[in-house]
Formats: sequence, C-alpha cells, structure tokens
Amino acid sequence: MNDRISNASPALLLIAIFLISINLRPAVAAIGPLVSQILGDTGVNSTIIGFLTMIPVFLMGIGAIYVRQLRAALGERGGITLGALIIALSCATRLWLSTGAGLLVTAAGAGIGIAMVQSLMPGFAKRNFGASTGRVIGLYSTGIVAGASIAAGTAAGLASSLEWAGTLAAWSLPAVLAIVFWALAARNADSERAAPAPAAGTIPPQFWRSGRCWSLMLFFGVGTGAFMLVMAWIPPFYLEQGLDQGTAGLLLSVLTVIEAATALGVAAFIHHFPDRRGPLVFALIVTALGFGVLYSSPVEMSFLAMTLLGVGIGILFPLSIIVAIDHVDDPTTAGNFTSFVQGGGYILASFVPLLAGAVRDAMSDLSQVWLVMAAGSLLMIFLAVRYSPGSYKRFSAMLRSVSLDRGLRAAS
Repeated sequence: MNDRISNASPALLLIAIFLISINLRPAVAAIGPLVSQILGDTGVNSTIIGFLTMIPVFLMGIGAIYVRQLRAALGERGGITLGALIIALSCATRLWLSTGAGLLVTAAGAGIGIAMVQSLMPGFAKRNFGASTGRVIGLYSTGIVAGASIAAGTAAGLASSLEWAGTLAAWSLPAVLAIVFWALAARNADSERAAPAPAAGTIPPQFWRSGRCWSLMLFFGVGTGAFMLVMAWIPPFYLEQGLDQGTAGLLLSVLTVIEAATALGVAAFIHHFPDRRGPLVFALIVTALGFGVLYSSPVEMSFLAMTLLGVGIGILFPLSIIVAIDHVDDPTTAGNFTSFVQGGGYILASFVPLLAGAVRDAMSDLSQVWLVMAAGSLLMIFLAVRYSPGSYKRFSAMLRSVSLDRGLRAAS
C-alpha cells in the first residue's frame, strides 16, 4: 500500500470508495423493472427507454476522455465529490421531472456525475493504494454492481408505495450519505490536481496511436455493453415472455447479486492471478453461455442464464479495468490511460442498449440481441489471450520510449 495514504485512514477510505461506487448505477439500473409503468405514464417507446440507458453511458465515455481537464480543474477528490453531488441532484429532480423529456434531462445529469467519478477514481486509487490497486478496483466494481443489484431488486416493491418517479428519486438519499462520508474520509488522502510537468525531453503519451489502446477499448466496450444491456432489458424481456413484474425484477436482482458477489471475489483473489488471461477467457466463455441460454431456453432455464451472466459479467467488468491499469506504472499516466480506454469503451457500450431498444420496437423481440452478444463474447477471447504480463511491460516501455523520442524531436 502506498505510504502517501498515511495521513488518511485506509479502512475509512475504502468504505468511502465503496459507498460512492454504490451510487454509480441506480440511475440506470432502476429503469428496467419500471419500464412498463414508464411506458404507460409517459407514452414514450422502447427506443426512448434505450436512450435513458445510452445517454448516461455515452456521457461516461465523454467524461473519461476529458479526465486530464477534469483533474486539472477540480482535482481528484474535488471532482469525485462534485460528480457524486450531481448524481444526487439528478436523481432527486426525477420526482418533479417525470415526463419523457424530463427523464432524458435527468439521465444526462446523472451521466455527467457518473462520468466525473468514474474518470477520476482509478487514478485516485492507484495513487493511494499502489500495489493493492487491483483489489481496491475489485471492491469499487463490487460497489457498482451491488448498487445496480439493490436498485433493480427494490424498484418494483418501492414503486408500489412511492410510484416510479419517487422510486427513482429515492436514490438521491444514499448519494448524499456517500458524499458526506467521502468528504470526511478522503480529506487527507493523496489527490493530484495539476499534472506534474513532464520530464525534460519528453511529451505526454498519445494513447490513440497504439493498437493496444484500441484493443483494450473494444474489450472494455463489449464487457460494459453486456453489463448495461442486461440492466436495461432483462425485465422487459421477461415481461414479454409472460412473467409478472415481480418475477422479472427478481431475475435481474438474482443476476446482479451474483455479479456483486463475483466482483467481490475478484477483489479478494485477483492478486493470485498476475496473469489475467485465464480469468478473462473463463469470464468470456461463461458470459457467452449465459446469453446462449437466454436465447435458447429463457424461461425454462432462467435462473441458469442469470447465474452464468452474473458470474461472467461479474468477472469481466472489474477485470477489464484492472487489466488496463496493469499496463502503466505511473499513477497519473495510469489514470489517463484507463480513462482513455474507458472513455471509448463506454461510448461503444452506450449504443448496445439503444440498439436493443430499436430492435425491440422493430421486431417485438430481443432474442437476436442475445445471440449477437454471445458471439461477440466469444470473439473477445482472441483479444484476451494477448494480454500477458510481458505485454504490459513492453507497452509501458513503448510509451516511455515514444514519449521521449517525440520530445527530443520536438526540441530539435
């Protein structure tokens, strides 16, 4: 663990990171179980529902791309605090902005807040926890899927007493609690604001010039696209299969609980796998099997499908972040690199639930979407097997070499 965290309590900081992370998906995850009520009350179609998921995820990507500017303007601590505050306000205002247009506006607000937190948190974790970053990111990812699980599992029940707008707005309360705890726990943690001047003769790396960056971006996009797809469309899909709203919400809750437990396992045991390729390939195969079962026997084997998808995505989501961080040693560069990968990945992922909504409007069925995701998961194995520990070192050395070479050419 980095000795720069000595002025802050590591345990309290971990709890604060976990509490913040819980609030990064409910604004999206609570929509799925309430789709039928939202459609009935607002008159929007499935494509608009897809936009409610697409907009926050797309903005997550834009925010990640501009992480350097965010860090310079606000610092990591301040940016995370402001992002969480925007999430809280966006959720709260859904109580009054309960039209289709209002939902789109608050989805954009939530997306901006989530983008700020997600862009800055990996670099903050790397800076403060050093060699333990993998486990911290695993815990952070566990909080993300746990928040999604709680939101999905409680949405239908809360809506019976709070109605759907009140249910969405209620998520402002845990966000406020997280902000207060974060402000206290992180006040003495190490947090960079202005980036240090590059060493003499060097210039900052240009990640977009590297094929490995684009490879990791595509990999993260497919894994995150799978995560967002099931969040948005599992309940509506099962309602179409004849299940009631409570059962459809329960299935999503089962999936996300398994995701959370699996992500927690990643946090606990990933340090035993310095070569991440084995867990990555396993996760992709299990995810593909889950989508395959969802396509072939969605009702008869519904709990098997949820279990497979929960395990596969529960490994894939945190590990795709960890693998990106593994590629770079320096905390600031690691934060910038991870944000570049996540930025493009989130933009790619944002179109998955939107296209699924368009398919549902056109075909009144999502089965073909599950089949495409199964094939995409299997294709990602060809990328995963290339992410060896040796390739991390070669990539990091290449970044340093290219940065120095361009700096020398610029100076000459």
